[in-house]
Amino acid sequence: MKQFVVDAFTDEVFKGNPAAVCIMDDWISEELMQNIAIENNLSETSFAVKQGNSYTIRWFTPGGEVDLCGHATLATAFVILNYYEEERMEVHFRTMDNTSLIVKQKNDLYEMEFPSYDLKKIEITEEIIDALGIKPKEIYLARDLLCIFDDVNYVINFKPNLEKIEKLDGLLLHISAEGEKTDCVSRSFAPKLNIAEDPVCGSGHCHIVPYWTNVLNKTDIIAYQASARGGTLYCSLRKDKVIISGKATLFSESKLNIEK
Repeated sequence: MKQFVVDAFTDEVFKGNPAAVCIMDDWISEELMQNIAIENNLSETSFAVKQGNSYTIRWFTPGGEVDLCGHATLATAFVILNYYEEERMEVHFRTMDNTSLIVKQKNDLYEMEFPSYDLKKIEITEEIIDALGIKPKEIYLARDLLCIFDDVNYVINFKPNLEKIEKLDGLLLHISAEGEKTDCVSRSFAPKLNIAEDPVCGSGHCHIVPYWTNVLNKTDIIAYQASARGGTLYCSLRKDKVIISGKATLFSESKLNIEK
């Protein structure tokens, strides 16, 4: 069984967000997929099986399966378009809940169309202030918790207390502020999924982009994820869809020594 590791949202190895990708003829067991994800110990391992003209895709973190992952979808499309179906310029994915995801190759960018999360503004509690170490400007909740700050330097220099963050609402925590060189700067944390910090979170920007397009009154957003690895996302909001584009580069190609 072949596995690729791709650095997404970058064109340089050792930057962006690494994802493992397995393109398979048939599904293996959920237990085996989970064990592979644990062994890889990356924020995401994606598994895809071609069915007709599209691919069914699933994403596993070391802490369990998730319903959406941007960087691993980009990485999977990169693998398919460069190593399996080089004549194609786009890939259609289906998730387990039958959501359609399309990735289009446009020169050196891979453009993904994702659903936009419906953000609900919530009360800033003492628990949230204690977990973050400072009172945020605003907080929104959808699948994840989004906390907005006035000072971009707080986002860049934030030292997470993962034990306290894990107790907050939402699957992931995103902190964000308006950028100086880009429209916004963010960081993403996922202790509930056994991930301390997600280096570049595509699905997180399905929360972040709707907020900043509204605040900045812009349709197109250049977003920077200020993790240690760093990554740039080129985003836009079209009605209820978030368009996320990024680059990708191959780190490794290997053979997994496992029994299906």
